[in-house]
Amino acid sequence: MAYNEFAYFYDEFNGAADYDALYEYVVGELRGHHIADGIVADLGCGTGELTLMLSQAGYDMIGIDRSEEMLSVLRDKADALNLTGRILLLRQDLLHLDLYGTIRAAVSTFDTYNHIGPLENFEKAIAQAAFFMEKDGVFVFDLNTPYKHRKILAGQTFDFDAEDAACRWSNHCDEDTGRVDLQIDIHYKDTGEDFHEEFSEYSYPMQTVISLLERYGFAVVKIADGEDFGPVRADSPRWIFTAVKQYTQEDNHG
Repeated sequence: MAYNEFAYFYDEFNGAADYDALYEYVVGELRGHHIADGIVADLGCGTGELTLMLSQAGYDMIGIDRSEEMLSVLRDKADALNLTGRILLLRQDLLHLDLYGTIRAAVSTFDTYNHIGPLENFEKAIAQAAFFMEKDGVFVFDLNTPYKHRKILAGQTFDFDAEDAACRWSNHCDEDTGRVDLQIDIHYKDTGEDFHEEFSEYSYPMQTVISLLERYGFAVVKIADGEDFGPVRADSPRWIFTAVKQYTQEDNHG
């Protein structure tokens, strides 16, 4: 999934997100596993708020997204902060990563990995992240939960109103597949133009996620609620995983 027109309004419509709390949690997890610098990939970086914050914290960031529009917004933000030369931006699909070398850590937030499904694609994306991860490297990523898809999003329509545009976000859940189909309709107030985008999300049982991570050499060391970063609850709308790579690909296959 790659946002196109929606990219330019993503930050306005995502204004309720607590990036400071997210940043503090992610950095705490990285530093808690002795990663205070080095190369970190933001997988599905979007408009790059977290990418920029991690760059300012001293990490050598790679921002990866399928959407050129998202990367363009991030590029403009980096220019404004004089960070352009410190962040490598790559337009890539997470199913076909090429990071030109190993990384010390990867982060992925705001349910990027839900968009990758179905399950065989989700597994491939985990395998790709694992391939470039150094031994003892850390992967911190979140997922919308099956509970959120079935109990919060399913059948719901959300309206957002920003200064330049209005957006209607509609959701339909297929109980048999666990897939949520989403539709975004954007109306530009100044020009009267309308745009329509469609995409899907998939969710998976927690044990399925853990098993796939272990299959590709990760040990899951922590799972928290992805909204308040406290303990996981039965009604947690999002999980955030911390997984540590147990070996390099060379060690495992050499």
